[in-house]
Amino acid sequence: MKKLLLLPFSLFAIQAFAQTNASKILIAKKADAIEGKVIAWRRDFHEHPELGNHEVRTAAIIAKHLQSLGLEVKTGIATTGVVGILKGGKPGPVVALRADMDGLPVTERVNLPFASKVKTMYNGAEVGVMHACGHDSHMAILMGVAEILSGMKADLHGTVKFIFQPAEEGVLPAELVNGKKSGAEQMVAEGVMENPKVNAVFGLHIQSYQPAGTITYRPGGDMAAVNDMQIIVKGRSAHGAYPWSSVDPVVTSAQIINNLQTVVSRNLHITDNPAVVTVGAINGGNRSNIIPETVTMLGTIRTFSPADEKMIIERVKTIATKTAEANGATVELKIPYSNHYPVTYNNPELVAKMLPALQATAGKENIILRQAETGAEDFSFYQEKAPGIFLHLGGLPKGGDPTKAPAHHTPDFFIDESGFTLGVKALCNLTLDYMNTKK
Repeated sequence: MKKLLLLPFSLFAIQAFAQTNASKILIAKKADAIEGKVIAWRRDFHEHPELGNHEVRTAAIIAKHLQSLGLEVKTGIATTGVVGILKGGKPGPVVALRADMDGLPVTERVNLPFASKVKTMYNGAEVGVMHACGHDSHMAILMGVAEILSGMKADLHGTVKFIFQPAEEGVLPAELVNGKKSGAEQMVAEGVMENPKVNAVFGLHIQSYQPAGTITYRPGGDMAAVNDMQIIVKGRSAHGAYPWSSVDPVVTSAQIINNLQTVVSRNLHITDNPAVVTVGAINGGNRSNIIPETVTMLGTIRTFSPADEKMIIERVKTIATKTAEANGATVELKIPYSNHYPVTYNNPELVAKMLPALQATAGKENIILRQAETGAEDFSFYQEKAPGIFLHLGGLPKGGDPTKAPAHHTPDFFIDESGFTLGVKALCNLTLDYMNTKK
């Protein structure tokens, strides 16, 4: 009797597996077929980059493509963001897929036929503009995913929300005074994760130092929370020949910087989580023989847990304040100063559930567990609203030396386009597998 009761379930499981496998084969064929289009989109975006919240041309191209696929398209979200909604033919969950759109104020040095020649004004100076972090790749990949999944609309168990987000690199300095937020934070504030409410969100980032054909992942804290900080040290100005008449903010600032090094080395349980406290800019004075009245420092704090974040911020405040008091100076602190990103946190249960889909897409040997990294991503704002996974896609030419790969955010940044198709397949299969587990 037990065998008879198990038989229908077994047949159902076999049938579901066969349907899923057939879908993966279909997706693989379609992804291979549109590889040239994906590469062409990427090259066009690369040649015509736009800074955050100024992605006007970029957004128009994306919106036109999504509209051509029959999607419901919304534009102008968070200034230049685009969202396409694909409603499947069958009921099911809502899956969000995200790509970022903005370039950086970097002048390209790579000798490519589609290299950027764009110039713009940034912080009062003319600069080059370049996709020096791979956002052009992310957009092209997601456009390919939209094309494939829209062609499978009748069989989709749920809804797909394609999110093309501006200003992942942050807003322009001049826009901070107007209360502008990072692209993801602003899109979430404007309701992009609602109506319909998102059940799971997936995204990826291409990496110049990771071999093409691989995907890396990490359950839990993947990329750090970030708080930038401003510390203004206020003293008393004096002639440099008579320092005893001053309360020297330069010396005080130097002591504060040295003392801040003890936060990570002496206050953090480093076997649990890493963290970073960095002072990246210090400005004060304008002559060799004048002790200034104030010194301004800018820096960043990177953490992987709310408890560590709270502790480190409090220690930074205490160290800066008490060190200044010991010298007769005062400080003004702002943490965060202009931006705060939460931890990019990959839901462990969701990772475990989706890992087979990734392994079936790329092969187990090409799906690799990675170390946490102290870089930050505003994808984390979406993960605060729904369980999510942020993946890392290889963009290093096969056989290349990772230690010699040009770094992100630099003029020599380079990506091998052969890995794009894997990104398309991975996002398609994650979407379908998630829907099929929830139907």
